[in-house]
Amino acid sequence: MSYAVVTIKVDPQTKIEAQKTAERLGMPLSVVIKAFLKQFIRTQSVSFGVLDEEPSEYLKHAIRLAEKDWKAGKASPAFDNAKDAIAWLHKGE
Repeated sequence: MSYAVVTIKVDPQTKIEAQKTAERLGMPLSVVIKAFLKQFIRTQSVSFGVLDEEPSEYLKHAIRLAEKDWKAGKASPAFDNAKDAIAWLHKGE
């Protein structure tokens, strides 16, 4: 099987951490990248999972404000189409 070369630019620290992570999992980084590309082709989507990462204080604050607005009935309703959403927005003018 012949191979093609894919070149990407990434900061040195990210490369080092990615290589160390792949090594801990028992595989070279190239295997991780190939698997990602094959999944990307198969699913035609990109997903990023985050394990045990805490949201920032800014995000926590924004979530609390959104929940407060939701409970106070200040959130927009769900719409089945763009026309209804636009009409709802114009009602507030």
